[in-house]
Amino acid sequence: MPLQIIRNDITKLNCDAIVNAANATLLGGGGVDGAIHKAAGKELLQECMKLGGCKTGQAKITGGYRLPCRYVIHTVGPKWNGGQTGERELLESCYRESLRLALEHDCQSVAFPLISSGVYGYPKDRALKVAVDCITGFLFEHDMLVYLVMFDKSSFQIGEKLFADITAFIDDKYVDTHFVSRRTQRDEWGESTVFGESEQATLSRESFREGAATASKGISFQKRTVSRSLEDLLKQEDESFSQALLRKIDEKGMTDSECYKKANVDRKLFSKIRSDVHYHPSKTTAIAFAIALELNLDETKDLLLKAGFALSHSNKFDIIIEYFITNGNYNVFEINEALFAFDQSLLGV
Repeated sequence: MPLQIIRNDITKLNCDAIVNAANATLLGGGGVDGAIHKAAGKELLQECMKLGGCKTGQAKITGGYRLPCRYVIHTVGPKWNGGQTGERELLESCYRESLRLALEHDCQSVAFPLISSGVYGYPKDRALKVAVDCITGFLFEHDMLVYLVMFDKSSFQIGEKLFADITAFIDDKYVDTHFVSRRTQRDEWGESTVFGESEQATLSRESFREGAATASKGISFQKRTVSRSLEDLLKQEDESFSQALLRKIDEKGMTDSECYKKANVDRKLFSKIRSDVHYHPSKTTAIAFAIALELNLDETKDLLLKAGFALSHSNKFDIIIEYFITNGNYNVFEINEALFAFDQSLLGV
């Protein structure tokens, strides 16, 4: 099952277990810790008092009590001291130990906050990378739905350079597209900028009339084409998305599980796609598979067409996808981090 980055209140999530970023006493505190204890009620504190605390990097499990989850997994993250005193290793241990406990207690779903990124001072972008690396590594070996929960936008932060690079790429593609659209409408009978400032093409009245004449010929041709029988047209039906996807998986020498896990797609959904030749996926699912297969931009566009979609420079989501593909970054989880940062839909399910 996939990793989902969501913005929510972790105490309100209906899942098997939530993870509490606790202090060493396990007796409650501020932030997420205090919110979980408050929502769970005094019974949680009473059970925690019997556990004898918890060491940094370790985890312990209790009941969920008044929370909508069955369990609370308490883990103690490291305090940030510059990154030279084993903070990363301890933070990785928090995620590994928490996931181990969730697995041992037959949890099908578990929700994490971004551990140590609050008052403990772990840089948010580094804390996010540790979380994603640990969780995705676990998911390649086990089936579980894992949520990474952000209470609000301020608790989430990708690397500054990546954010700046994507912003610049969006500005370059998105702004130029809308600039072209406005100028083309305004200059229909004069000079019309078609490819932005750097690549200009002028359309004179004469060439416009020639184009109109050509277009009228095209219309006549289309009318003749329509006269063909529906049966003849249906015989030329292209392969479906499902057929194209399965063919690509074979061509890449991948197994089904390798593909759907790299795509961050649930196994049950993949089974539906495999068993139904006419299955129509969402756009995010189709792109997720293109990313898993590491298709180039043209190949991605071809696969999307099989599902009835296209990429557009008028859509920020599409531009961000294009940014990662053209830069050869096919890590679906890193792409989702960027999409989340720009308030876009995430890939996979």
